[in-house]
Amino acid sequence: ELFGSLEPLLPALREDGVAVWVLGAGPYPPGALALQELLDAASEELQPEDVWEPRDMNDTCLYIFTSGTTGGAGPGAGGGSGWAWGGSTLSFPLPGLPKAARVSHLKAVMCLSFYELVGASGRDVVYLALPLHHMAGALLGVVGCLGIGATCVLREKFSASQFWEDCRAEGVTVFQYIGELCRYLVNQPQ
Repeated sequence: ELFGSLEPLLPALREDGVAVWVLGAGPYPPGALALQELLDAASEELQPEDVWEPRDMNDTCLYIFTSGTTGGAGPGAGGGSGWAWGGSTLSFPLPGLPKAARVSHLKAVMCLSFYELVGASGRDVVYLALPLHHMAGALLGVVGCLGIGATCVLREKFSASQFWEDCRAEGVTVFQYIGELCRYLVNQPQ
């Protein structure tokens, strides 16, 4: 759904060596790598470790381009406006995008343990209404659920008026939040 905002930047991204991956119904212009076709054609057999294991866990795994919604745009500030995956040789800033927050392989793997650190387990059902282009939603939320084997209930957009009904219907035991979400819940009429 966010691809349209990135499309005008594809030539500059390609020039800087950034691969733009998309998942969903196309068609997509040249320069965008459609993942669904690759997934459909991929072998189910696991590749040898030397193909997919990083040389150094501190190498860059991914970049998150921040919007600066909770402060100045830059690494780790505010929500995200997109992802770019690639090596650590990219030059930043990229034209048309805010600063990028660099996430190492180690930090990405550490997100697998996030919920375990706060006492959650594979028996939990985690309610996640954070944007998946935000580190808290994608890495801590979804990847965190994968790390403990928990069920992840995704809501497209947070709704304070529907929150408790959603939680009861899905058997939610854990809610991940940032910012003002709890204040919105407390201010809901009973």
